[in-house]
Amino acid sequence: MVTSLYKHPISHALTSFNGNTTETEQPASQQQGGKVHHLPASIWKSKQGKSKSPLDVAIEASRDFFFREQLPKGYWWAELESNVTITAEYVMLFHFLGMVDHEKQRKMANYLLSKQTEDGSWTIYYGGPGDISTTVEAYFALKLAGYPAEHPAMERARTFILEQGGIIKTRVFTKIFLALFGEFAWFGVPSMPVELTLLPNWAYLNMYEFSSWARATIIPLSIVMEKRPVKKLPPAARIQELYLRPPRPIDYTFSKEDGILTWKNFFIGVDHMLKVYESSPIRPFKNKALAAAEQWVLEHQEHTGDWGGIQPAMLNAILALHVRGYANDHPVIVKGMEALANFCIETEDELVLQSCISPVWDTALALKALVDSGVPSDHPALVKGAQWLLDKEVRKPGDWKIKAPNLEPGGWAFEFLNDWYPDVDDSGFVMIALKGIQVKDRKSMNGAIKRGIDWCLGMQSKNGGWGAFDKDNTKYLLNKIPFADLEANIDPPTADLTGRMLELMGTFGYALEYPAATRAIEFLKENQEPEGPWWGRWGVNYLYGTWSVLCGLSAIGEDLEQPYIKKAVNWIKSRQNIDGGWGETCESYHDRTLMGMGESTPSQTGWALLALMAAGEANSSTVARGIQYLISTQKADGTWDETQYTGTGFPKYFMIKYHIYRNCFPLMALGTYRAQTGGMN
Repeated sequence: MVTSLYKHPISHALTSFNGNTTETEQPASQQQGGKVHHLPASIWKSKQGKSKSPLDVAIEASRDFFFREQLPKGYWWAELESNVTITAEYVMLFHFLGMVDHEKQRKMANYLLSKQTEDGSWTIYYGGPGDISTTVEAYFALKLAGYPAEHPAMERARTFILEQGGIIKTRVFTKIFLALFGEFAWFGVPSMPVELTLLPNWAYLNMYEFSSWARATIIPLSIVMEKRPVKKLPPAARIQELYLRPPRPIDYTFSKEDGILTWKNFFIGVDHMLKVYESSPIRPFKNKALAAAEQWVLEHQEHTGDWGGIQPAMLNAILALHVRGYANDHPVIVKGMEALANFCIETEDELVLQSCISPVWDTALALKALVDSGVPSDHPALVKGAQWLLDKEVRKPGDWKIKAPNLEPGGWAFEFLNDWYPDVDDSGFVMIALKGIQVKDRKSMNGAIKRGIDWCLGMQSKNGGWGAFDKDNTKYLLNKIPFADLEANIDPPTADLTGRMLELMGTFGYALEYPAATRAIEFLKENQEPEGPWWGRWGVNYLYGTWSVLCGLSAIGEDLEQPYIKKAVNWIKSRQNIDGGWGETCESYHDRTLMGMGESTPSQTGWALLALMAAGEANSSTVARGIQYLISTQKADGTWDETQYTGTGFPKYFMIKYHIYRNCFPLMALGTYRAQTGGMN
């Protein structure tokens, strides 16, 4: 098996988009037969024969790794690992469409089995507790793939599921997938009437008050849920054994909160009324709504076949069009299936579907790491990567236009192509990474950066902060409806994104007194945790949020001696592990007492060090110990190992392991340390 940044735990070729065509590109480590590159002894000495410091050696080894891994077109692209539900649902999709590829199914089943834990469950992140919804979906996919209930892996999984309460205890999306095959009753799924798509944009609960990812998933799902299709299964594929007992009508009701007058209980009552409405033969706007939802889905498909750049939107769009009568060979379905296939990582024995792909994000991170490590701004690798990013600028209006009608397009998305949903985080980091790189057409780059900054600043919400994809996406009541058991129906402003926007402004010369910066700082002060850190929405967790905020405050010129900043700095210092590193478990989203606590990881150590150095702590013993941790844990090929998940999709419920994180953030930290101190203390 190939050991590489991009291929752990599965080696694979990476497929890139080029308009409507695809081509396979492989990092250098793959092109050279997957050999691990050990550092030659000569690297310890310069051309003049002078010995290099361990810091210099570590930086050179890491830089060389990134140079090897740059793809021919100029970008970097690493695996984005999540949990097995993404692949399990892919198995379900093939069965629902009646187009099973038995060889691919075999590989997907192998992947699922490889991720099962000793207690029979599947988790949502490495080392985490078993998750009943994830385990049910994996079990069902294996059943569809032909694994009998008597198989040892299935027996262990079933024992875990029943101990957790069975299918009734799973989340909404799991129940929807089971309902597609008659394994769960449709009336037990929370209502989402398709008529909601007809609500005008000024209505309190219109579709543009949902987050971009929820909107892109719910609109196609509303078509499916209106039709309530059932694909009949042979007895051997059914999973009724995962019920504690034959379900009764009361088992399909939603659990209420304590107390009578709560929003959750109110919306449960609303759901009961909606079910009565949905069962009525008199629904004058249903057909109009179905047509409008179908048209929305068609309009939002990219020319490459993608929807929203994420698996849930893509998969549910295909399901929606299928139930609307689109044949499997219809061009829209074909393109959609090809787009999903482009998210796959396939080897001889396994196939995994990624929830999303991150080439723009990865490339910005790699460029920033190389720049911070001292690579000259005219280096060919930087120039090529920068030009690739510039070519990915989004120049079309997207869904964000609903809340910002006078704002001109600009910025960048996360994926190869996602014109409907650029985001401020990618946009900000791309521009920070591009600054100073000597591309040939500087005028063109300056224009792209100006448009990007204007777009990002125009996305600031009324409270002074930034969300990811929309502004003022703050209808918190939407997280109380029964459908919202992932608590992710909105995209409100967060500290980490607000910190990124401050860093963007500071990097490009905006003053501390600039109104957007002033409002952002007030937002951050209001959202600081009592202990000193900031909560991280898009990375685990308080270490991530605090890193982003402190880098932003430093860049914009905030007084670093202020008590609220010192409090954050002292909190980071207090969380340093005995080995000199930092780590934080995903459980900190569930338990605040675990904030900043966990096994040391390279990526989280990088965040902590970058935050401390931004706050003026480069010469502290705390930072020196952290730098030593990174140097001592680096492997001979210039990389670091990291088993933990340090990225966040939906806090608590969907965690991510970015395979580039364990290498880019250490290099940023080492390079920044050398620049600020001149080397080892």
